[in-house]
Amino acid sequence: MAPDHHRHHQVHHHASADQLVNLFRKSDHDLTVIHHRLEREFRQIYPDDANPLKLVSRIKKVLDDVSSLKDQCQELLVAKQDLIDQARTTLVGNRSLIRKMQASVSIPLTSDSEDPAYANFNQIIDEWTKQVQSASGSEQHVADTKDLNKLLFSAIVQSS
Repeated sequence: MAPDHHRHHQVHHHASADQLVNLFRKSDHDLTVIHHRLEREFRQIYPDDANPLKLVSRIKKVLDDVSSLKDQCQELLVAKQDLIDQARTTLVGNRSLIRKMQASVSIPLTSDSEDPAYANFNQIIDEWTKQVQSASGSEQHVADTKDLNKLLFSAIVQSS
């Protein structure tokens, strides 16, 4: 008697599950029909650039692109800082070697203002620092050059 009762319960359970699956299939079909009707209606009413369905799709794509661009900006800022650090190390190292060579052969040392490459480099770094500070609204002195990246990145993200 127990096996028949158990089998009857499984059949009832499967029938309920089948009804639920059929309900989901019908709902999915109805939603697909509604989606196609809306698409057709919107194509008739709105020009392509004002179609609400296309605008929603474009907004989603733009949001994905902005997220990707933020990541790429961060990578660029890190690479830029590495380049500046390497250039500074190389330029300062070369400048130090030149000064040692000048001293060893008794040539007068070149001052910072008389060295155009060094002066231009410092000017570029100063202009970059001012640009980043003005973009972020910060007037405080940025001591650490790595903070420049964070400052610039926050300015870029806030303006977008």
